[in-house]
Amino acid sequence: MFEKTTYIKRRKKLKQKLKEGIILLLGNDFSPMNYASNTYKFRQDSSFLYFFGLDLPNLAAIIDIDSDEEFLFGDDLTLDDIIWMGRQPSLKENAEKTGINKTLPLKELSLRLREAAGRKRSIHYLPPYRGENQIFLNRLLDIPISKQKEKASADLIKAVVSLRSVKEDCELEELEKAMDTAYLMHTTAMKMAKPGVYEREIAGIIEGIAISSGTIVSFPVILTKHGETLHNHDHSNKLEKGDLLLVDAGCESPLHYATDNTRTTPVGGKFTPLQKDIYQIVLDAQIKAIQSVKQGVAFLEIHMKACEVIASGLSDMGFMKGNVKQAVEQGAHALFMPHGLGHMIGLDAHDMEDLGENFVGYDNEIKRANTFGTGNLRLGKKLRQGFVITIEPGIYFIPQLIQKWENENKFRDFIDYDKAKKSIGFGGIRIEDIILVLNNGYRVLGKPIPKSIEEVENTAHP
Repeated sequence: MFEKTTYIKRRKKLKQKLKEGIILLLGNDFSPMNYASNTYKFRQDSSFLYFFGLDLPNLAAIIDIDSDEEFLFGDDLTLDDIIWMGRQPSLKENAEKTGINKTLPLKELSLRLREAAGRKRSIHYLPPYRGENQIFLNRLLDIPISKQKEKASADLIKAVVSLRSVKEDCELEELEKAMDTAYLMHTTAMKMAKPGVYEREIAGIIEGIAISSGTIVSFPVILTKHGETLHNHDHSNKLEKGDLLLVDAGCESPLHYATDNTRTTPVGGKFTPLQKDIYQIVLDAQIKAIQSVKQGVAFLEIHMKACEVIASGLSDMGFMKGNVKQAVEQGAHALFMPHGLGHMIGLDAHDMEDLGENFVGYDNEIKRANTFGTGNLRLGKKLRQGFVITIEPGIYFIPQLIQKWENENKFRDFIDYDKAKKSIGFGGIRIEDIILVLNNGYRVLGKPIPKSIEEVENTAHP
Protein backbone atom coordinates (compact mmCIF):
# COMPACT_ATOMS: atom_id res chain seq x y z
CA MET A 1 0.00 0.00 0.00
CA PHE A 2 0.90 3.64 -0.36
CA GLU A 3 0.85 5.92 2.68
CA LYS A 4 -2.52 6.09 4.43
CA THR A 5 -2.81 9.79 3.60
CA THR A 6 -2.75 8.98 -0.15
CA TYR A 7 -6.06 7.10 0.10
CA ILE A 8 -7.62 9.64 2.46
CA LYS A 9 -6.84 12.47 0.00
CA ARG A 10 -8.18 10.48 -2.96
CA ARG A 11 -11.49 9.80 -1.21
CA LYS A 12 -11.76 13.44 -0.17
CA LYS A 13 -11.34 14.55 -3.79
CA LEU A 14 -13.94 12.00 -4.87
CA LYS A 15 -16.47 13.34 -2.35
CA GLN A 16 -15.84 16.89 -3.54
CA LYS A 17 -16.58 15.90 -7.13
CA LEU A 18 -19.90 14.18 -6.37
CA LYS A 19 -21.18 16.47 -3.62
CA GLU A 20 -24.15 14.34 -2.43
CA GLY A 21 -25.40 10.81 -1.87
CA ILE A 22 -23.72 7.50 -1.10
CA ILE A 23 -20.84 5.97 -3.03
CA LEU A 24 -20.76 2.17 -3.09
CA LEU A 25 -17.48 0.54 -4.09
CA LEU A 26 -17.27 -3.24 -4.31
CA GLY A 27 -14.03 -5.16 -4.03
CA ASN A 28 -13.49 -8.47 -5.79
CA ASP A 29 -13.62 -11.97 -4.38
CA PHE A 30 -11.85 -15.15 -5.48
CA SER A 31 -13.17 -16.63 -8.74
CA PRO A 32 -13.26 -20.41 -9.15
CA MET A 33 -11.53 -22.08 -12.10
CA ASN A 34 -13.29 -25.44 -12.11
CA TYR A 35 -14.64 -25.88 -8.57
CA ALA A 36 -15.20 -23.55 -5.64
CA SER A 37 -11.97 -24.10 -3.71
CA ASN A 38 -9.69 -24.12 -6.78
CA THR A 39 -9.53 -20.44 -7.65
CA TYR A 40 -7.76 -18.15 -10.06
CA LYS A 41 -5.10 -15.94 -8.49
CA PHE A 42 -6.89 -13.13 -6.69
CA ARG A 43 -6.93 -9.73 -8.41
CA GLN A 44 -8.54 -6.82 -6.61
CA ASP A 45 -10.80 -4.35 -8.42
CA SER A 46 -8.64 -1.47 -9.61
CA SER A 47 -10.92 1.36 -8.45
CA PHE A 48 -11.22 -0.27 -5.02
CA LEU A 49 -7.41 -0.45 -4.94
CA TYR A 50 -7.13 3.20 -5.97
CA PHE A 51 -9.34 4.51 -3.16
CA PHE A 52 -8.60 1.98 -0.40
CA GLY A 53 -5.38 0.11 -1.28
CA LEU A 54 -6.56 -3.11 0.35
CA ASP A 55 -5.53 -6.04 -1.85
CA LEU A 56 -7.83 -8.51 -0.11
CA PRO A 57 -10.99 -10.41 -1.11
CA ASN A 58 -14.56 -10.03 0.07
CA LEU A 59 -14.54 -6.34 0.98
CA ALA A 60 -16.89 -3.47 0.17
CA ALA A 61 -17.05 0.16 1.19
CA ILE A 62 -19.51 3.00 1.49
CA ILE A 63 -18.54 6.66 1.32
CA ASP A 64 -21.42 8.73 2.71
CA ILE A 65 -20.90 12.19 1.25
CA ASP A 66 -23.74 13.84 3.18
CA SER A 67 -22.61 12.71 6.65
CA ASP A 68 -18.89 12.64 5.72
CA GLU A 69 -18.58 9.05 6.97
CA GLU A 70 -16.72 6.10 5.48
CA PHE A 71 -17.42 2.46 6.25
CA LEU A 72 -15.46 -0.70 5.40
CA PHE A 73 -17.52 -3.88 5.21
CA GLY A 74 -16.07 -7.38 5.52
CA ASP A 75 -15.75 -10.39 7.79
CA ASP A 76 -12.87 -11.56 9.94
CA LEU A 77 -11.51 -15.01 9.18
CA THR A 78 -12.88 -18.03 10.98
CA LEU A 79 -10.58 -20.52 12.70
CA ASP A 80 -11.03 -22.86 9.73
CA ASP A 81 -9.86 -20.07 7.39
CA ILE A 82 -6.81 -19.44 9.56
CA ILE A 83 -5.86 -23.12 9.53
CA TRP A 84 -5.68 -23.08 5.73
CA MET A 85 -4.44 -19.53 5.17
CA GLY A 86 -2.61 -18.48 8.32
CA ARG A 87 -3.33 -15.44 10.44
CA GLN A 88 -4.57 -12.42 8.55
CA PRO A 89 -5.08 -8.83 9.77
CA SER A 90 -8.51 -8.15 11.21
CA LEU A 91 -11.06 -6.00 9.42
CA LYS A 92 -10.38 -3.21 11.90
CA GLU A 93 -6.62 -3.43 11.33
CA ASN A 94 -7.11 -3.25 7.58
CA ALA A 95 -9.46 -0.29 7.91
CA GLU A 96 -6.86 1.59 9.94
CA LYS A 97 -4.28 1.08 7.15
CA THR A 98 -6.47 3.01 4.72
CA GLY A 99 -7.67 5.68 7.15
CA ILE A 100 -11.18 4.36 7.92
CA ASN A 101 -12.38 4.06 11.53
CA LYS A 102 -15.79 2.45 10.99
CA THR A 103 -16.14 -1.24 10.16
CA LEU A 104 -19.17 -3.48 9.82
CA PRO A 105 -19.83 -7.12 8.90
CA LEU A 106 -20.56 -7.65 5.22
CA LYS A 107 -24.17 -8.66 5.98
CA GLU A 108 -24.79 -5.09 7.24
CA LEU A 109 -24.14 -3.64 3.79
CA SER A 110 -27.57 -4.59 2.48
CA LEU A 111 -29.31 -3.02 5.50
CA ARG A 112 -27.43 0.26 5.06
CA LEU A 113 -28.22 0.45 1.34
CA ARG A 114 -31.90 -0.43 1.79
CA GLU A 115 -32.22 2.25 4.42
CA ALA A 116 -30.66 4.80 2.05
CA ALA A 117 -32.87 3.69 -0.84
CA GLY A 118 -35.96 3.96 1.38
CA ARG A 119 -35.04 7.57 2.05
CA LYS A 120 -34.65 8.21 -1.72
CA ARG A 121 -30.96 8.98 -1.37
CA SER A 122 -28.69 8.78 -4.42
CA ILE A 123 -26.63 5.58 -4.46
CA HIS A 124 -23.68 5.84 -6.84
CA TYR A 125 -22.02 2.66 -8.07
CA LEU A 126 -19.62 1.67 -10.86
CA PRO A 127 -20.68 -0.88 -13.51
CA PRO A 128 -19.72 -4.36 -12.24
CA TYR A 129 -17.85 -6.62 -14.70
CA ARG A 130 -17.64 -9.86 -12.70
CA GLY A 131 -20.59 -12.20 -12.44
CA GLU A 132 -20.18 -12.55 -8.67
CA ASN A 133 -20.46 -8.80 -8.15
CA GLN A 134 -23.35 -8.50 -10.59
CA ILE A 135 -25.28 -11.07 -8.55
CA PHE A 136 -24.22 -9.35 -5.30
CA LEU A 137 -25.36 -5.94 -6.59
CA ASN A 138 -28.67 -7.43 -7.68
CA ARG A 139 -29.14 -8.72 -4.14
CA LEU A 140 -28.12 -5.39 -2.61
CA LEU A 141 -30.13 -2.99 -4.76
CA ASP A 142 -32.69 -5.15 -6.62
CA ILE A 143 -31.28 -3.97 -9.96
CA PRO A 144 -31.54 -6.64 -12.67
CA ILE A 145 -28.16 -7.68 -14.02
CA SER A 146 -29.23 -6.65 -17.53
CA LYS A 147 -29.87 -3.08 -16.28
CA GLN A 148 -26.84 -2.59 -14.01
CA LYS A 149 -24.55 -1.06 -16.63
CA GLU A 150 -27.07 1.53 -17.81
CA LYS A 151 -28.07 2.42 -14.23
CA ALA A 152 -24.48 2.86 -13.04
CA SER A 153 -23.68 6.40 -11.93
CA ALA A 154 -22.29 8.45 -14.81
CA ASP A 155 -21.30 11.13 -12.28
CA LEU A 156 -19.25 8.60 -10.30
CA ILE A 157 -17.68 7.17 -13.45
CA LYS A 158 -16.62 10.64 -14.62
CA ALA A 159 -15.24 11.50 -11.18
CA VAL A 160 -13.22 8.29 -10.95
CA VAL A 161 -11.88 8.72 -14.49
CA SER A 162 -10.81 12.32 -13.80
CA LEU A 163 -8.88 11.25 -10.69
CA ARG A 164 -7.32 8.02 -11.93
CA SER A 165 -6.27 9.50 -15.29
CA VAL A 166 -3.68 11.87 -13.83
CA LYS A 167 -0.93 9.82 -12.23
CA GLU A 168 0.67 10.83 -8.94
CA ASP A 169 4.42 10.57 -8.31
CA CYS A 170 3.94 7.42 -6.22
CA GLU A 171 2.09 5.78 -9.13
CA LEU A 172 4.84 6.70 -11.58
CA GLU A 173 7.39 5.10 -9.26
CA GLU A 174 5.36 1.87 -9.35
CA LEU A 175 5.19 1.98 -13.15
CA GLU A 176 8.96 2.42 -13.36
CA LYS A 177 9.47 -0.58 -11.04
CA ALA A 178 7.31 -2.71 -13.29
CA MET A 179 9.21 -1.51 -16.37
CA ASP A 180 12.42 -3.05 -14.98
CA THR A 181 10.72 -6.43 -15.18
CA ALA A 182 9.15 -5.64 -18.56
CA TYR A 183 12.59 -4.87 -19.99
CA LEU A 184 13.86 -8.29 -18.89
CA MET A 185 10.75 -10.03 -20.28
CA HIS A 186 11.11 -8.49 -23.73
CA THR A 187 14.87 -8.75 -24.12
CA THR A 188 14.69 -12.40 -23.02
CA ALA A 189 12.06 -13.09 -25.69
CA MET A 190 14.27 -11.46 -28.31
CA LYS A 191 17.23 -13.61 -27.37
CA MET A 192 15.10 -16.78 -27.47
CA ALA A 193 13.66 -16.06 -30.94
CA LYS A 194 15.62 -18.80 -32.73
CA PRO A 195 14.67 -21.45 -35.28
CA GLY A 196 13.33 -24.63 -33.69
CA VAL A 197 12.04 -22.95 -30.53
CA TYR A 198 8.32 -23.22 -29.79
CA GLU A 199 6.34 -20.09 -28.96
CA ARG A 200 5.13 -21.73 -25.74
CA GLU A 201 8.71 -22.06 -24.47
CA ILE A 202 9.27 -18.32 -24.72
CA ALA A 203 5.81 -17.46 -23.37
CA GLY A 204 6.41 -19.66 -20.33
CA ILE A 205 9.81 -18.13 -19.62
CA ILE A 206 8.68 -14.50 -19.82
CA GLU A 207 5.58 -15.14 -17.71
CA GLY A 208 7.89 -16.83 -15.22
CA ILE A 209 10.06 -13.70 -15.17
CA ALA A 210 7.01 -11.68 -14.15
CA ILE A 211 6.11 -14.14 -11.40
CA SER A 212 9.66 -14.53 -10.10
CA SER A 213 9.94 -10.74 -9.86
CA GLY A 214 7.03 -10.68 -7.44
CA THR A 215 4.44 -9.61 -10.01
CA ILE A 216 2.01 -11.18 -12.44
CA VAL A 217 1.43 -10.60 -16.14
CA SER A 218 -0.89 -7.63 -16.70
CA PHE A 219 -2.82 -9.49 -19.44
CA PRO A 220 -2.49 -12.88 -21.17
CA VAL A 221 0.76 -12.90 -23.13
CA ILE A 222 0.46 -12.28 -26.88
CA LEU A 223 3.44 -14.08 -28.42
CA THR A 224 3.19 -15.33 -31.97
CA LYS A 225 4.76 -15.61 -35.39
CA HIS A 226 1.27 -14.91 -36.76
CA GLY A 227 1.20 -11.27 -35.77
CA GLU A 228 -1.51 -10.58 -38.34
CA THR A 229 -3.90 -11.82 -35.63
CA LEU A 230 -3.81 -8.80 -33.33
CA HIS A 231 -4.55 -10.55 -30.03
CA ASN A 232 -3.10 -13.98 -30.77
CA HIS A 233 -2.85 -16.06 -27.57
CA ASP A 234 -1.99 -19.33 -29.32
CA HIS A 235 1.58 -20.43 -28.51
CA SER A 236 1.71 -23.74 -30.38
CA ASN A 237 3.91 -22.87 -33.36
CA LYS A 238 7.56 -23.76 -33.90
CA LEU A 239 9.67 -20.79 -34.99
CA GLU A 240 11.47 -20.99 -38.31
CA LYS A 241 14.15 -18.80 -39.85
CA GLY A 242 12.50 -15.89 -41.63
CA ASP A 243 9.54 -15.67 -39.24
CA LEU A 244 8.73 -12.52 -37.31
CA LEU A 245 8.01 -13.02 -33.60
CA LEU A 246 5.57 -10.44 -32.23
CA VAL A 247 5.55 -10.20 -28.42
CA ASP A 248 2.94 -7.98 -26.76
CA ALA A 249 3.34 -8.53 -23.03
CA GLY A 250 3.38 -6.75 -19.71
CA CYS A 251 3.59 -7.26 -15.98
CA GLU A 252 2.22 -5.61 -12.87
CA SER A 253 4.11 -3.99 -10.01
CA PRO A 254 3.42 -5.37 -6.51
CA LEU A 255 0.76 -2.65 -6.19
CA HIS A 256 -0.75 -3.69 -9.55
CA TYR A 257 0.43 -0.90 -11.85
CA ALA A 258 0.64 -2.39 -15.34
CA THR A 259 3.07 -2.33 -18.23
CA ASP A 260 2.22 -3.03 -21.86
CA ASN A 261 5.02 -3.11 -24.44
CA THR A 262 5.34 -4.73 -27.86
CA ARG A 263 8.42 -5.69 -29.83
CA THR A 264 8.77 -7.60 -33.09
CA THR A 265 11.91 -9.69 -33.63
CA PRO A 266 13.24 -11.55 -36.68
CA VAL A 267 13.66 -15.24 -35.88
CA GLY A 268 17.34 -16.01 -36.26
CA GLY A 269 18.39 -12.43 -35.64
CA LYS A 270 18.28 -10.79 -39.09
CA PHE A 271 15.42 -9.02 -40.86
CA THR A 272 14.83 -9.79 -44.53
CA PRO A 273 14.90 -6.71 -46.81
CA LEU A 274 11.07 -6.61 -46.93
CA GLN A 275 10.77 -7.04 -43.16
CA LYS A 276 13.36 -4.31 -42.61
CA ASP A 277 11.53 -1.84 -44.86
CA ILE A 278 8.15 -2.40 -43.24
CA TYR A 279 9.62 -2.42 -39.73
CA GLN A 280 11.20 0.98 -40.38
CA ILE A 281 7.85 2.42 -41.47
CA VAL A 282 6.27 1.29 -38.19
CA LEU A 283 9.18 2.64 -36.18
CA ASP A 284 9.02 5.99 -38.02
CA ALA A 285 5.30 6.19 -37.26
CA GLN A 286 5.90 5.47 -33.58
CA ILE A 287 8.69 8.02 -33.27
CA LYS A 288 6.57 10.66 -35.04
CA ALA A 289 3.67 9.96 -32.69
CA ILE A 290 5.80 10.02 -29.54
CA GLN A 291 7.42 13.30 -30.55
CA SER A 292 3.94 14.81 -31.01
CA VAL A 293 2.91 14.13 -27.41
CA LYS A 294 2.34 17.07 -25.10
CA GLN A 295 -0.41 18.54 -22.96
CA GLY A 296 -3.36 19.91 -24.90
CA VAL A 297 -2.83 17.88 -28.07
CA ALA A 298 -5.72 15.60 -29.03
CA PHE A 299 -4.59 11.98 -29.20
CA LEU A 300 -6.88 11.55 -32.21
CA GLU A 301 -4.64 14.01 -34.09
CA ILE A 302 -1.53 12.02 -33.11
CA HIS A 303 -3.22 8.82 -34.29
CA MET A 304 -3.90 10.40 -37.69
CA LYS A 305 -0.29 11.61 -37.98
CA ALA A 306 0.99 8.09 -37.34
CA CYS A 307 -1.44 6.68 -39.91
CA GLU A 308 -0.17 9.19 -42.50
CA VAL A 309 3.41 8.03 -41.89
CA ILE A 310 2.30 4.42 -42.42
CA ALA A 311 0.31 5.24 -45.56
CA SER A 312 3.18 7.29 -46.97
CA GLY A 313 5.69 4.51 -46.34
CA LEU A 314 3.43 1.88 -47.85
CA SER A 315 2.87 4.13 -50.87
CA ASP A 316 6.63 4.37 -51.36
CA MET A 317 6.73 0.57 -51.37
CA GLY A 318 3.79 0.26 -53.79
CA PHE A 319 1.22 -1.23 -51.41
CA MET A 320 -0.77 2.01 -51.39
CA LYS A 321 -1.15 4.82 -53.92
CA GLY A 322 -2.84 8.15 -54.50
CA ASN A 323 -3.08 11.08 -52.10
CA VAL A 324 -1.85 9.97 -48.67
CA LYS A 325 -3.92 12.44 -46.64
CA GLN A 326 -7.12 11.53 -48.49
CA ALA A 327 -6.37 7.82 -48.10
CA VAL A 328 -6.07 8.22 -44.33
CA GLU A 329 -9.10 10.50 -44.03
CA GLN A 330 -11.22 7.89 -45.84
CA GLY A 331 -9.73 4.98 -43.85
CA ALA A 332 -7.91 3.10 -46.62
CA HIS A 333 -4.79 2.70 -44.44
CA ALA A 334 -6.82 0.57 -42.01
CA LEU A 335 -6.35 -2.43 -44.31
CA PHE A 336 -2.82 -2.50 -42.89
CA MET A 337 -3.42 -0.89 -39.46
CA PRO A 338 -6.95 -1.72 -38.31
CA HIS A 339 -6.48 -0.69 -34.68
CA GLY A 340 -6.00 2.50 -32.70
CA LEU A 341 -2.65 4.05 -31.85
CA GLY A 342 -2.86 3.51 -28.10
CA HIS A 343 -4.71 3.75 -24.81
CA MET A 344 -4.46 4.91 -21.21
CA ILE A 345 -2.50 2.67 -18.85
CA GLY A 346 -2.19 2.53 -15.06
CA LEU A 347 -3.82 0.10 -12.66
CA ASP A 348 -5.13 -1.68 -15.76
CA ALA A 349 -3.34 -2.41 -19.02
CA HIS A 350 -6.33 -0.73 -20.71
CA ASP A 351 -6.83 1.70 -17.87
CA MET A 352 -10.40 1.92 -16.55
CA GLU A 353 -11.81 0.01 -19.52
CA ASP A 354 -14.41 -1.49 -17.14
CA LEU A 355 -15.86 2.02 -16.74
CA GLY A 356 -16.43 2.42 -20.49
CA GLU A 357 -13.99 3.49 -23.19
CA ASN A 358 -16.05 6.52 -24.19
CA PHE A 359 -15.87 7.87 -20.63
CA VAL A 360 -12.13 7.23 -20.43
CA GLY A 361 -10.92 8.11 -23.92
CA TYR A 362 -13.43 10.68 -25.17
CA ASP A 363 -15.38 13.69 -23.93
CA ASN A 364 -17.93 16.27 -25.03
CA GLU A 365 -15.37 17.90 -27.32
CA ILE A 366 -13.94 14.85 -29.11
CA LYS A 367 -16.22 11.95 -30.05
CA ARG A 368 -15.28 8.49 -31.24
CA ALA A 369 -15.08 8.05 -35.01
CA ASN A 370 -17.32 5.50 -36.71
CA THR A 371 -14.88 4.54 -39.47
CA PHE A 372 -13.15 1.16 -39.56
CA GLY A 373 -9.76 1.38 -37.86
CA THR A 374 -10.07 4.83 -36.33
CA GLY A 375 -13.28 3.68 -34.66
CA ASN A 376 -11.12 1.22 -32.69
CA LEU A 377 -9.07 4.05 -31.17
CA ARG A 378 -9.52 3.75 -27.40
CA LEU A 379 -8.20 7.26 -26.64
CA GLY A 380 -9.01 10.35 -28.66
CA LYS A 381 -9.36 13.29 -26.29
CA LYS A 382 -6.82 16.01 -25.52
CA LEU A 383 -3.87 14.90 -23.43
CA ARG A 384 -3.26 16.28 -19.95
CA GLN A 385 -0.07 16.46 -17.95
CA GLY A 386 0.13 13.27 -15.88
CA PHE A 387 -1.65 11.01 -18.36
CA VAL A 388 0.22 7.77 -19.04
CA ILE A 389 -0.51 6.27 -22.45
CA THR A 390 0.74 3.67 -24.89
CA ILE A 391 1.78 4.37 -28.48
CA GLU A 392 1.66 1.24 -30.64
CA PRO A 393 1.40 1.57 -34.42
CA GLY A 394 1.58 -1.54 -36.57
CA ILE A 395 1.38 -2.96 -40.08
CA TYR A 396 -0.29 -6.31 -40.76
CA PHE A 397 -1.21 -8.41 -43.77
CA ILE A 398 -4.50 -10.02 -42.78
CA PRO A 399 -5.62 -12.49 -45.48
CA GLN A 400 -9.34 -12.39 -44.73
CA LEU A 401 -9.45 -8.58 -44.59
CA ILE A 402 -7.50 -8.20 -47.85
CA GLN A 403 -9.82 -10.66 -49.58
CA LYS A 404 -12.97 -9.04 -48.17
CA TRP A 405 -12.02 -5.51 -49.20
CA GLU A 406 -10.93 -6.62 -52.65
CA ASN A 407 -14.24 -8.46 -53.17
CA GLU A 408 -16.09 -5.32 -52.07
CA ASN A 409 -14.00 -3.20 -54.44
CA LYS A 410 -13.03 -0.87 -51.58
CA PHE A 411 -10.44 1.88 -51.91
CA ARG A 412 -9.05 0.74 -55.27
CA ASP A 413 -7.80 4.29 -55.82
CA PHE A 414 -5.57 3.87 -52.76
CA ILE A 415 -4.67 0.15 -52.48
CA ASP A 416 -2.76 -2.18 -54.80
CA TYR A 417 -4.45 -5.47 -53.96
CA ASP A 418 -2.20 -7.56 -56.18
CA LYS A 419 0.86 -6.42 -54.29
CA ALA A 420 -0.85 -6.78 -50.91
CA LYS A 421 -1.87 -10.36 -51.70
CA LYS A 422 1.73 -11.26 -52.52
CA SER A 423 2.69 -10.44 -48.92
CA ILE A 424 0.07 -12.67 -47.29
CA GLY A 425 2.03 -14.82 -44.85
CA PHE A 426 4.25 -11.90 -43.84
CA GLY A 427 2.50 -11.67 -40.45
CA GLY A 428 2.56 -8.37 -38.63
CA ILE A 429 4.80 -5.81 -36.95
CA ARG A 430 3.88 -3.72 -33.92
CA ILE A 431 6.09 -1.54 -31.69
CA GLU A 432 4.72 -0.22 -28.39
CA ASP A 433 6.05 1.94 -25.57
CA ILE A 434 4.59 3.66 -22.50
CA ILE A 435 4.63 7.47 -22.48
CA LEU A 436 4.13 10.00 -19.68
CA VAL A 437 2.56 13.26 -20.85
CA LEU A 438 4.41 16.34 -19.63
CA ASN A 439 3.41 20.00 -19.84
CA ASN A 440 5.47 20.60 -22.95
CA GLY A 441 6.54 17.16 -24.07
CA TYR A 442 6.80 13.59 -22.91
CA ARG A 443 8.92 10.94 -21.20
CA VAL A 444 9.19 7.32 -22.29
CA LEU A 445 8.96 5.19 -19.15
CA GLY A 446 11.50 2.54 -18.28
CA LYS A 447 14.90 1.47 -19.50
CA PRO A 448 14.70 1.62 -23.31
CA ILE A 449 13.80 -1.79 -24.73
CA PRO A 450 15.75 -2.30 -28.00
CA LYS A 451 13.68 -1.19 -30.98
CA SER A 452 15.85 0.19 -33.78
CA ILE A 453 16.67 -2.37 -36.48
CA GLU A 454 20.29 -2.51 -35.36
CA GLU A 455 19.39 -2.81 -31.67
CA VAL A 456 16.86 -5.57 -32.25
CA GLU A 457 19.19 -7.57 -34.48
CA ASN A 458 22.09 -7.19 -32.03
CA THR A 459 19.91 -8.35 -29.13
CA ALA A 460 18.42 -11.28 -31.01
CA HIS A 461 21.75 -12.33 -32.55
CA PRO A 462 24.55 -11.01 -30.29
